[in-house]
Amino acid sequence: MLDPEQWLPLLVVVFTIISIFLLSLPSTFRPDVRFKKDGNPIKTRVQILVLGDIGRSPRIQYHALSIAKHGGLVDLIGYTSSELHPRIRRESSIIVHGLAPAPDCLRTSNKWLFLLFAPLKVVSQTLSVYYALGYRTPPAKWLLVQNPPTIPTLLVAQAICFIRNTRLIIDWHNFGYSILALKLGSTHPLVRLSWLLERAFSTKAAAHLTVSNAMARVLQGKWGLKDLVLPLHDRPFPEFQPLNESQRIGFLGRCPDTGPFMHKLSTSNMGLLVSSTSWTPDEDFSLLLEALVSYSKLATSAQPRLPEILAIITGKGPQKESFLSRIAALTEAGKLQRVHVRTAWLSVEDYAKLLGSADLGVSLHTSSSGVDLPMKVVDMLGCGLPVVGWDRFEAWPELVREGINGRGFHSSDGLCTALASLFGSEKPDLRRLRQGALLDGQRRWDDEWDSVAGKLLGLCT
Repeated sequence: MLDPEQWLPLLVVVFTIISIFLLSLPSTFRPDVRFKKDGNPIKTRVQILVLGDIGRSPRIQYHALSIAKHGGLVDLIGYTSSELHPRIRRESSIIVHGLAPAPDCLRTSNKWLFLLFAPLKVVSQTLSVYYALGYRTPPAKWLLVQNPPTIPTLLVAQAICFIRNTRLIIDWHNFGYSILALKLGSTHPLVRLSWLLERAFSTKAAAHLTVSNAMARVLQGKWGLKDLVLPLHDRPFPEFQPLNESQRIGFLGRCPDTGPFMHKLSTSNMGLLVSSTSWTPDEDFSLLLEALVSYSKLATSAQPRLPEILAIITGKGPQKESFLSRIAALTEAGKLQRVHVRTAWLSVEDYAKLLGSADLGVSLHTSSSGVDLPMKVVDMLGCGLPVVGWDRFEAWPELVREGINGRGFHSSDGLCTALASLFGSEKPDLRRLRQGALLDGQRRWDDEWDSVAGKLLGLCT
């Protein structure tokens, strides 16, 4: 048995370690403390976290702008690799905190190296996110987190909310385990583990926002979440508006990708098709290429009166170079005689103008979970642009109504048939779909956000 002279120094060391740990914990949110900015009271303070590129997360940026618009102060945390929305840069009530990206040596597309590097990457991200939420930003009443990614985002968010007395809102864009299944396969043990962790880490949230009614049903039914689950559909932001003919001609003339085709685009000799992508596995662009090859063959044989197509594909992502190589090979082989394909990366303003100038939008989003929805289609409808898209998932009819504002397909032949039908003859079907798109695009982000998230945060009545 230790005498006092032996255990007293050990007790002092343990007490010192515990004291240092407790004193170093992040500060706690106090409801009685009122935030002020420039001497004026702030209605609420919100931390918003996306473990991804903020510039490529429009919904997260829209959340931040809506909170600021209604008198809240926002700490926006994420990677800053891409250009932010212009309004984010101008808004003094939004403070952007960039995260340091994981080391390049931990990034790989190889399935087996991924299993080796993933734990190291998670440790790096955990430390970065914990430090940003706990020490780089003041305590807030709310923490709004984009999911996915789930790991380590939800775990760190739960810990921070417990320590800082903050209320957690999870903004569900999709399910993290379903995206992991695209890489590893749905039966892989890590996918099962990811599902268990995603479900466990989401149970203590104060509220959940979902991009579709179908996703809300899954969370409440299959996942058994009893907390507040609120569908908040994506809606177009003010930049995405229909263009009149003068505005359309002006943009097509100055845009480098459309300028050389200006004469044909201003007549009925060429149709302008636009698709946007992140170049990820849940979008199969081979469908589009096969459909365009079939369309070109059709336009040079059985239906010679079909117009040429200029297809512009916007976005950045890992599979872009492979796509460009396939385009070059098909062009060289003479299989795209009546089709011209261009890729582009545009500012928000120019992207909105491109959609407003196009004849038809294409969505190849196949949905890893079946219950998420592509925001690109929302933007297209906001510009009055009718859409054809992959329709073999549960949530699709919430966004596109068959024959009213768009059409669905589930094969390359189906897409080719849709293109030939909509671009053929006098285009009566295309004009009808445009009227439906114009009508659907009238409901805007503010209309949706104010009635759901605005009320939840106490910013709107």
